[in-house]
Amino acid sequence: MTVVAALDIGGTKTAAALVDENGRLLHRRTAPTPAAAGPAAVLDAAAAAVAELAAEGGPYAAVGVGSAGVIDAAAGTVLSATAALPGWTGTALRDELGRRLGVPVAVDNDVHAHALGETWRGAAAGRAHVLLVAAGTGIGGSLILGGRPHRGARSAAGHLGHLPVPYAAGRPCACGGTGHAEAVAAGPAMAAEYGRRAGEAAGEDPATGRGLAVVAERAAAGDAVAVAVLTEGAAALGEAVGGLVNALDPELVLVTGGVSRCGPVWWRPLRAAITATALPLLSDVPVVPGELGDDAALLGAARLALEAVA
Repeated sequence: MTVVAALDIGGTKTAAALVDENGRLLHRRTAPTPAAAGPAAVLDAAAAAVAELAAEGGPYAAVGVGSAGVIDAAAGTVLSATAALPGWTGTALRDELGRRLGVPVAVDNDVHAHALGETWRGAAAGRAHVLLVAAGTGIGGSLILGGRPHRGARSAAGHLGHLPVPYAAGRPCACGGTGHAEAVAAGPAMAAEYGRRAGEAAGEDPATGRGLAVVAERAAAGDAVAVAVLTEGAAALGEAVGGLVNALDPELVLVTGGVSRCGPVWWRPLRAAITATALPLLSDVPVVPGELGDDAALLGAARLALEAVA
């Protein structure tokens, strides 16, 4: 039975696991990512997590990594990253982890890893053509074609949040542009919009009663402002996804991320907008939530590692 190590490296936390060839997570660790200390510290912490797992669970054949940022999977390098991981751009992720751990390493973007996990052991198992939409702090995505992630000519495929949508006209986006889906449909954007409409300070965390989780709770309780904000965000995202359905003809649209936990008040307008935007031939494409949660990226990373030693 082949066992591999899997890493999910984000700006806030790093998760690690030992996974067998059947997709069973045998042992796991989660620790804060020392992002502020720089790339070497992040790599050291990731390697230490794998070493701890090996001490507990035994040897592993390879390491798979799902990392935040735009990743050149072929070269194993980070092409670009946000300020959440200072200095991460340019990191030779595959080679540096391989040097630390002494085994083959395979790397990819964390959203592609998430999609691979869901198509291996999750809600999209057995599907060869899947569009994954990850709606959370930002909006990302992955297109699985023939069972493999489509990365694009510059490894940047999947930036679904930067599709233009009418709902976001004139609204600034974190990328520096305006009018993008992320500016109206991402979690922080909806929480801030609720703050503006309700006359509350925007952008505060859920503990103050103004974060997205509380907006969802208020919407479920019938708060008209909260319902309107979630409906607008979901409809904007649904229009963008419906256009992608027309262009890509996936077997399944898989929706994951923190925003997807906002409940029926968000899911109904999302599905309605996808159906209304898609061509009649494609309007019945299934739109379903992910099943694996945070385990999806680990399982996808494990799949990368297993393929590296196949």
